[in-house]
Amino acid sequence: MTKEHFILELQRIGAIKFGSFTLKSGLVSPFYFDLRDMISFPEILEGVADLLVEKIKDMDFDVITGIPYTALPIASLVASKLQKSLIYMRKEEKAYGTGKNVIGKFKEGAKCLVIDDLITTGASKIETAEAYEKEGIVIKDFVVVIDRSANGTEELAKKGYKLHSLIDLDEIVELLKSKKLISNEKVKEVNDFTASISKPKKKEKYINPLTQKLLDRIQEKKSNLVLSLDVTTQKEFFDMLDKVGDEIVMLKTHVDIIDDYDEKFVPKLQEYAARQHFLIFEDRKFADIGNTVRHQFRNGVYKIADWAEYVTVHMVAGELILKGLFEGIEGRAGFVLARMSSQGNLLNETYTRKCFEAAKKNPQWVAGFIGHGNSVDDIKRFKAKFPGSELLMMPGVKKEAGSDTMGQKYITIEDAVSGGADCIIVGRGILQAEDPQKEVKLYRERAWKEYEKFNI
Repeated sequence: MTKEHFILELQRIGAIKFGSFTLKSGLVSPFYFDLRDMISFPEILEGVADLLVEKIKDMDFDVITGIPYTALPIASLVASKLQKSLIYMRKEEKAYGTGKNVIGKFKEGAKCLVIDDLITTGASKIETAEAYEKEGIVIKDFVVVIDRSANGTEELAKKGYKLHSLIDLDEIVELLKSKKLISNEKVKEVNDFTASISKPKKKEKYINPLTQKLLDRIQEKKSNLVLSLDVTTQKEFFDMLDKVGDEIVMLKTHVDIIDDYDEKFVPKLQEYAARQHFLIFEDRKFADIGNTVRHQFRNGVYKIADWAEYVTVHMVAGELILKGLFEGIEGRAGFVLARMSSQGNLLNETYTRKCFEAAKKNPQWVAGFIGHGNSVDDIKRFKAKFPGSELLMMPGVKKEAGSDTMGQKYITIEDAVSGGADCIIVGRGILQAEDPQKEVKLYRERAWKEYEKFNI
């Protein structure tokens, strides 16, 4: 099978589509290549495997992998033809049996060739490489069937990886155009989209009023530090605020852990907020059906809606939780918990993408996202997927990277902010310091210094 024949076969089986499609990267594309149905056409699968074998036969690698799910059948066939071992990474962490993430036999330090169906941006390929490298596998080369990227080769090269492609987007478009299978208007749409990928992402014009309120307060107070004040008595709570409240832009509370909570707590908190000029963020983590969270937010002992400008929202119950919480209330918004910093948490990539989709549909109720990152690049890739002008609130931040005995992972102040965190959330790093007043100033100054580099 020739490359031209292969492209025409993809067109015949409907694997080349035109319309409006949301990609894994969050981009909305006017075209889409869906190679998953190739498994139902043995002659096409065999043909693309032969083309790939010819492409890679002289390359240096020990094992082959395919990125699930589309590329796995292709990689399996290629590995068989070359008599190379096949391995693959689970998309979801295994919760039973051996718990292995990589399936197949390999030696530590093995050089692995990664096969995928296509590339739009280099972000997901880099994430794949990092996951394999954590398992002791060396990644140097990626081979894709279709390169639909604007600068995928350059993106991967910056990280030390080499991209090889069987077919690029221009070849497909030119062939379809010559066969009169695509209009000139569609060709222009494709070219315009590809050109736009390499440009900086434009934020949505709409900015949630509570997003803007926090941005304004950050500038007014010259602080992007959020204190997580998790203590269990009112005396501890307000004694700590006396020491650190002037340095923070926002206070994160867990009101239900205050053992001696009474009707005096909220008025006193509001008085401190007004005097020390910080906003209030109750980390309630609402996660139930709409009717239930509406009562939890507005009623009960704490009546959180009366005093907390922001609350945390899990999306496990679906996007209607946002309506249940905020419909009919002014001056309140949520931070959607899109990622967690604790080891073994269950918030996978699919869940995170669903959070972004919910926020895109309900921008009036979402001020930002809570999310952690393992590195500057990881945070940048995470934030690049935000649908609009939402802010990133970063937990798990300390002066030095590391982890604690409870599975909490930490990233440095500078890495968090340079990666894209608009605010850092710090708790025990300040609360348990010998001199909290000195420590909070240190966190504020280091975070603000980094913030100014990218936002002023």
